[in-house]
Formats: sequence, structure tokens, C-alpha cells
Amino acid sequence: MSVSSKPCVVVVMGVSGCGKSTIAAMLAGRMRWEFEEGDALHPASNVAKMASGTPLTDEDRWPWLDKVAAHIDDWLAKGRSGVITCSALKRRYRDVIIGDRADVRFAYLKGSRELIANRLAARQGHFMPSALLDSQLATLEEPTPDEHPITVEIGARPEVIAAQIADALER
Repeated sequence: MSVSSKPCVVVVMGVSGCGKSTIAAMLAGRMRWEFEEGDALHPASNVAKMASGTPLTDEDRWPWLDKVAAHIDDWLAKGRSGVITCSALKRRYRDVIIGDRADVRFAYLKGSRELIANRLAARQGHFMPSALLDSQLATLEEPTPDEHPITVEIGARPEVIAAQIADALER
């Protein structure tokens, strides 16, 4: 995927607390692309469910994933490149988001349970409680090579991670 000629979209994915919003915003700024916080596309019922400590079911997620995919389609139809966040924990979720879109890539933010748990414990003002980390890790199906993900370990500073993703896109 060329980042210079035709529009493309990067979906920054991973479990809650891995840094999706921070990294995606930095990447979008660096690339001068659109940015969307995927959590903002959740229906209120999903937000309430997660805030209460109840994991989402697949049935809860499908309308949200459809909204994420529609947002991507809207950007591409308008000739815009963008970066959007989405946990995209299962392969079948990623299949909805990417479908046959050759101009969409996943950037998977990978980290240890300990590191992510520490980040969640320090985070304030987010609807997703740290108690749901284990259910997210249990649900996570890491992207496989045939999905052509950009996999980045999250131990580095956010600006370094954003640069790693941008460099991978340029290649």
C-alpha cells in the first residue's frame, strides 16, 4: 500500500489499554491523515455494558464493527486517508473491517498483560474498566501473517511506536 498516491486507512488495534488512541492520533498527525476514535462509534448500550464490567458479546459488537467499516468506506469514497482505532480482537471482526478493501491495514499494538494492566490501573476517565482486560486477552486472536499486520511492541514511547508504523507503511 503506497501512502503517497492513493487513499488508505490504518486500523490501530489491540486490547484496551495498549495505547490505540494515543498512537493512532500521533500517527494521523504525522501522516496528516484523518483520525477517528473507534470507541466513539459504539452504541450507548455497548458503552453502558462495558462500563458496568460486562464483556461485550459478538452480537453486541456487530453493529459497531459495521459502523467502523462504514466510516472507512466513507473516507475512501471521499479520497481521504485515515487512522481509526478498533480493538478488532477476532479474525472475523477484522474480516468485517477489511473485507475486500486492499487499501486498509491493521497496526497491532502488542504488549504483555502486566504492562497493559499497569496502564489500565493508571488510566482515569475511560468507560472500560481494567477488570475486562482478562476477557479481552482471552478473546484476542492475534493477527496472522496472511492479514499483513504491522505488529509493534508497546514498550517504547508512543512517538517511537507511531514512527515505526509510519515507516512500515512507507515500505
